[in-house]
Amino acid sequence: MINVKDQVYSALAEVFDNVSDIYPTDWATFPAVQYTEEANNVVVKTDDREQLAQLRYRIDIWSNGSTSEHAIAVDNALAPLGLTRVECADVPDPSNHRHKQMRYEGIIEVDTEHVYWTGNQ
Repeated sequence: MINVKDQVYSALAEVFDNVSDIYPTDWATFPAVQYTEEANNVVVKTDDREQLAQLRYRIDIWSNGSTSEHAIAVDNALAPLGLTRVECADVPDPSNHRHKQMRYEGIIEVDTEHVYWTGNQ
């Protein structure tokens, strides 16, 4: 397993002010964006070393208005990393905020010093 959460955070933080990997605590700044790594699995392992890993991230967006433009901004922020949106849905929220949940997947090539984003395969 290789940690790429910092890269996902940086990509989202370039677009949004309120980004966290935990449930949002700041409800004064919208949109609130939460990212969660749901999977980081070895796809190919040779010579006792991970070669390819599959990633799956869930992105939740809360807003006091439409989430559509924010969803497009997430797509644009994560695409350069090789993460592709595989699901997108509006989620009922008891807080009366708009809530959109999106899932992204990608494959990364791993060596001892670098990560190469290769996208879905």
